Amino acid sequence: MNIGIVCYPTYGGSGVVATELGKALAAKGHQIHFITYDRPIRLDLFSGNIFYHEVRTKDYPLFNFVPYESALASTMVDVARYHNLDLFHVHYAIPHASVAFLAKQILKDYDLHIPVVTTLHGTDITLVGKNPSYEPVVSFSIDQSDGVTAVSEYLKQATLENFAVRSDIRVIPNFVDLERFKRHDKEHFRKMLTSNGEKILIHTSNFRKVKRIGDVMKTFAKVRQEIPSKLLMVGDGPERNMAEELCREQGFCDDVVFLGNQNKVEEIYSIGDLFLLPSESESFGLAVLEAMACEVPVITTNAGGLPEVVVDGESGFVADVGDTDKMASDAVKILKDPVVWKKFSESAFKHAQTYSIERIVPKYEQYYEEVLGTVSTVS
Repeated sequence: MNIGIVCYPTYGGSGVVATELGKALAAKGHQIHFITYDRPIRLDLFSGNIFYHEVRTKDYPLFNFVPYESALASTMVDVARYHNLDLFHVHYAIPHASVAFLAKQILKDYDLHIPVVTTLHGTDITLVGKNPSYEPVVSFSIDQSDGVTAVSEYLKQATLENFAVRSDIRVIPNFVDLERFKRHDKEHFRKMLTSNGEKILIHTSNFRKVKRIGDVMKTFAKVRQEIPSKLLMVGDGPERNMAEELCREQGFCDDVVFLGNQNKVEEIYSIGDLFLLPSESESFGLAVLEAMACEVPVITTNAGGLPEVVVDGESGFVADVGDTDKMASDAVKILKDPVVWKKFSESAFKHAQTYSIERIVPKYEQYYEEVLGTVSTVS
């Protein structure tokens, strides 16, 4: 099968999932064509079945903003025509679903009928898509897709509640590559950071307000009062300065390490004792899953799809959004007793296995076949 994948090439969850899906499909013999404005961050291997097509735009004095959508649609048409695509899979509704509709209409002039599968990832529905400026286009684009998937049951319900869509939505959860995300022996790395046997807590995100970076810092501040600890902050974004100022004000910056964006996060997770993700909205929580695959228990919130991923009391603990007292208390419960930590660590890994790439990718393949069968019948 020849599949065109349209995604954002950044560190965000939608781009990561799209790239990992493409790599897994290519390994199974499908030809994968990534179509985006830059090489995806996770596209870090060479394969005879993977191709990258850059969307090129040009500045023109008439435009305040570069017309990326037009350039993307033209590139999709070009790739479909000259590489015999069977299907487009677009990740994140804005603007990819609407652009895919335009490309599909253009391709009909060439007597090509290329179906579109749209995967909804989160803020394209729960935040940005609900904006009155986008809602009609998002609803229309979803309904014009030949297949629609969501990464969690929560996101499916949020879509049906907030958008006037008639489409059936298939829930296919995110997945993890257990060959990559596993606990590696990085004791030398750990010793570089913890000279006195401190526990290591980790947070990974794009440092946006929705991630509640302040709650990460508040929770850590309370944990370190009872257990000697270090906090690794992985990622970057608008809330980083606030986090740095907060740890300076409270005097624990020596125990916080800002690592910036990292590609090999599995090596960082491998020295972790606990993962913190106190988000106020999360459609799935891919970082949580990747941490659990590396045998790291999780402290998170009951926001969005997170309770679908983290088993409260087994692979970690779930708290109300903003309840840093409970998050800190739960963290201490896990960290203070090695036997308890081992139990949570093993449970986290066991639960992560249910989201293995080997289990989830065939669900996409099956869905592609269903969509292609439906479209060929209609045609």
